[in-house]
Amino acid sequence: MRQQNPKPTTELVYSNPFELLVSVILSAQATDISVNEATSQLFTVANTPEQFIKLGVSGIKGYIRRIGLFNTKAEYIFNTSQLLLEKHQGRVPEDRESLEALPGVGRKTANVILNTAFGQPTIAVDTHIFRVANRTGIAPGKDVLEVERKLLKFIPDEFKLDAHHWLILHGRYICIARKPKCAECLIYELCEWGRKRQFSSH
Repeated sequence: MRQQNPKPTTELVYSNPFELLVSVILSAQATDISVNEATSQLFTVANTPEQFIKLGVSGIKGYIRRIGLFNTKAEYIFNTSQLLLEKHQGRVPEDRESLEALPGVGRKTANVILNTAFGQPTIAVDTHIFRVANRTGIAPGKDVLEVERKLLKFIPDEFKLDAHHWLILHGRYICIARKPKCAECLIYELCEWGRKRQFSSH
């Protein structure tokens, strides 16, 4: 995966940690494409906590209407902006505890911010990574936390920073849910699911 994509990154478009935080909050149960469409206009009007507070909840809603759960997400973003100003001088914190205390930020979102904005070797397990980890057998687990812990345990340190992006892209474009593109898969020969398919076809 490193040979094919030496410098992977998120497909969300952002220019600072706060923009990334807003984008990741918006991306819950939404595609990165739809988030980027909304933020391309939104961020020209507001890209700091102060500017989002001036916009207000109804102003934020106007830009994110096409995104699922937009009412709740507008509240999250507004309240998060207030909290960042009150407790963090308007800056996005670089520690998990402070991030998870922000409205609309759970463990997965915190992991994305720590990894992508601040270069920490965390792995945010979304539906794509959960599927890839279980299907290939790289880190099988019953829930996202178990998969995350196994990935952090088994992935060598030199790959930890980029593993999240490699696995997410693999799940998004190759190891898709319904009809995985096994013929295009870099790791098919290492995949437990692939081996079972080969075995059952013989």
